[in-house]
Amino acid sequence: MTPLPHHEVLSNRRDFLRRGGAGFGALALSYLLGENPLAAALGDAGGEAGNPMSAKLAHQAGKVKSVIFLFMEGGPSHLDSFDPKPLLRKLEGQSLPESFGQVITAMGESRAPLLADKRVWKQHGESGLWMSDWLPHTAKVADELCVIRSCVSDGINHAGGVCQMNTGSIFGGRPSLGAWVNYGLGTQNQNLPAFVVLKDSDSQVVNGVRNWGSGFMPALYQGVQFEPDGTPIANLMTPKGVSDLRQRSKLSYLSKLNSQYGQPRTDNTQLDARIKAYELAFRMQAEAPEAVDLTKESEATKKLYGLDQSETSTFGRNCLLARRLVERGVRFVQLYSGSGSRWDAHDKIEENHSKYFGQTDKPIAGLILDLKSRGLLDETLVVWGGEFGRTPMSEKGDGRDHNPTGFTMWMAGGGIKGGQVIGSTDELGLRAVDQKMHVHDLHATILHLMGVDHTKLVYKYKGRPERIDQNEGHAFTKMQMT
Repeated sequence: MTPLPHHEVLSNRRDFLRRGGAGFGALALSYLLGENPLAAALGDAGGEAGNPMSAKLAHQAGKVKSVIFLFMEGGPSHLDSFDPKPLLRKLEGQSLPESFGQVITAMGESRAPLLADKRVWKQHGESGLWMSDWLPHTAKVADELCVIRSCVSDGINHAGGVCQMNTGSIFGGRPSLGAWVNYGLGTQNQNLPAFVVLKDSDSQVVNGVRNWGSGFMPALYQGVQFEPDGTPIANLMTPKGVSDLRQRSKLSYLSKLNSQYGQPRTDNTQLDARIKAYELAFRMQAEAPEAVDLTKESEATKKLYGLDQSETSTFGRNCLLARRLVERGVRFVQLYSGSGSRWDAHDKIEENHSKYFGQTDKPIAGLILDLKSRGLLDETLVVWGGEFGRTPMSEKGDGRDHNPTGFTMWMAGGGIKGGQVIGSTDELGLRAVDQKMHVHDLHATILHLMGVDHTKLVYKYKGRPERIDQNEGHAFTKMQMT
């Protein structure tokens, strides 16, 4: 270690690590290669010395070890799925009553005629949760769901809405919820990514990789995208003829080059992340192939997820893969349905939602049933929803506009008592009126269920303390728990 002159002061942890061991990446890589670490320091949020991704102690007791976030991109209609409104049928074709006040919509058709749903509604389970006939399979697990009918966001368009549901802000550049979970809790399995993203097609999600990025945090906390078809993890396996010793030697040489390059560039977190990607890829070669190998599942399990049907096979495969990943300690898994805002039913909502509920309903119910049968549901939190809901006013005659002022999401597992409803919207489903849960509150609640106090999960950026909720969220602690 280079001695410091008496007048020179180590200004921060990163400077200390740079001088003491050429950065986090070199420390972790030297450990991977069986060498003695050059230095040791706690990760940014605590944990094992020299390993910022090590598992960390939560602030308080929490049942949830992993989160599976089912993201219906484009905005599913709460009015046609989980939040029936008899008055909407009564007033169909009329303008929104003036008593509801001024409404701002994305497409500017706030005075368009009201559009009634065309669904058949029934109460399900012992709890009597209301669901439409678009959800015949989810209806069978009604008593596992906590339906939140009073969600609110600030994003009136897809870019802002998707960004906020993922990062807490309608503007890009902040860390995603999965990155905050990584930073706060670390990983339970050093041989797999802690944060995995699964899409249902090659189409790009609105805002792209920023949705699972790390923002101003070190890049190592960002999500890892798995491919929707074929081999989920591209270029993972070592080419034939390359021995383990040769692979280790290559990594050692890369470490030396990267460390030399990184010494004067301590703010380049992408470099640290790239080094760790090499390390993780090396470790994943042993465990990841087995984790993503769905051939090991029984035919009954595959059928439960709908892998035997073309309509449900893609999303079903991702749901099954999500279960296998959390089973192996992956902390945060996010599944996108309708990548590219395909749930965005500005017209032909019957056709649109019939298609996408048809693709997701059975796999999601299968996921919950499978988690429960394996004893994983209590420690896994399943979250369902989109960036916003839809308006009671029509658009183009047979569609609905974006509605961020009142919409539905649900949670299951994680010790939450199923069969309960939280909050409500007004008589037409336009605005949340009771127990509003803003996106900031939703994020705070998810962290609370994981044992994390969101007010204490702070990252210092340019000297300013930052939180996922931007100092505005409150964890909803009134939901009933088992």
